[in-house]
Amino acid sequence: MAENKLPFAKGASIHMPPMFSGVNYQVWKVRIKTFIESIDRGIWNAIVNDSDIPVSVVNGISVAKSFDELTDVENKRVQYDCVAKNIITSALILDEFFRVSQCSSAKEMWDILEVTHEGTTDVKQARKHVLIQEYELFRMQHGESIADVQKRFTHIVNHLIGLGKQFDKEELSIKILKCLDRSWQPKVTAISESRDLTTLTITTLFGKLREHELEMTRLKEMEYAEKETRSLALKSKVVEVETSEDNSEEDSDTKNLSLLTKKFQKFIKLKNWTKNQQSKRYNRKPNSNSNKLTCFCCGKQEHMKADCPNLANKEKTIENKNYKAGKGRKAYIAWEDNASSSSSSS
Repeated sequence: MAENKLPFAKGASIHMPPMFSGVNYQVWKVRIKTFIESIDRGIWNAIVNDSDIPVSVVNGISVAKSFDELTDVENKRVQYDCVAKNIITSALILDEFFRVSQCSSAKEMWDILEVTHEGTTDVKQARKHVLIQEYELFRMQHGESIADVQKRFTHIVNHLIGLGKQFDKEELSIKILKCLDRSWQPKVTAISESRDLTTLTITTLFGKLREHELEMTRLKEMEYAEKETRSLALKSKVVEVETSEDNSEEDSDTKNLSLLTKKFQKFIKLKNWTKNQQSKRYNRKPNSNSNKLTCFCCGKQEHMKADCPNLANKEKTIENKNYKAGKGRKAYIAWEDNASSSSSSS
C-alpha cells in the first residue's frame, strides 16, 4: 500500500526528546530546553546551576555522602541531575554522545555541547558582530513576500537574543517598517500614525502587514481579471468584425458569381438562338414563288438582275464608250498643246 503524503511534516513525540544530529544547534537548544521544562523545571535548573553532590566533612576532609545520608532535598537535587543526563544522552547521535559520555554532571555535558557548536566567548562575540551587521543592513528583497521577510528577520533577531543582544519593541518595529520597499510606504505611514510603536509587538506588526499584502494581492488579481475580460471582449469583437467582413466578401463573391452565371446563360441562349436561325436559313425550302422573279435589267422573269446575261454585255458597252471618250479627250488635249507651241514659235 502506498504511503500517504501529508501536507505537513511529521511531528516529534512529546514523550521522546528531540534528536540532535550535529547541525542546527540553536534550534535543538530551544527544543530540548522546552522539552525538559515540560517534564520538570527542576531538571532544567540542575543543568543550568550544576547540582553538586552533597558532601560531609570528616576530620577536616570532604567526603561525598552516601545514599543513606542524603536528605530528601539533597536526594531530589541529585535525582534531577541524573534525569537531565539521561535526557541529554538520549537526544544525541553516537558521535555527539562520545563528546559527553565521560562527564559527571548534566551541566558539564551542556557546556561541552555549547562550546563545541557555538564556540567560546570570543567566537560568540565575533558571530554577534556579524549578525548585528546583517541586522543593520537588513532590507526587503525584490519580489519577497512578508512571510519571507518575517522568517529572515526573526532568524537574525533570535540568534542575536541567544547571544545576549537585547532589543526594545519600538526598535524592532521601526526596523521592520524601514526595511520595506517603496510600494509599502502608504501602509508604513498609516501604521506609524495610528499605532504606538512602543507597545506594538513584531508579531502584531507582521500580522498587519500580512493582511495588507493579502488585500493588495486580491486587488491585483481583480485588476488582472478585468484586463483579461477586456482583452477577451476585444478579441471577440475583432473576430466578429473579421467574420462579418468575410461574410460580406463571401456575399459579394456570391453575387458576382451569380451575375456571371446569368451572363453566361444569356450568352449560351443567344448562341443557341443564332445557331437555330442559321440552321433554319440553310435548311429552309426553296420558295415556290422563286420562278416568278423579274429581272430589273432585261425585264424577263425566272432570274434576277445579278444573274442576267444582258448585264455583262451592257457593262462591256459602257466600258468601251468610256475608253473611246477618254482617247478622244487625249487627242484633243494633244492638238491644243501643238497649236499653242506653234503660235509661240512664230
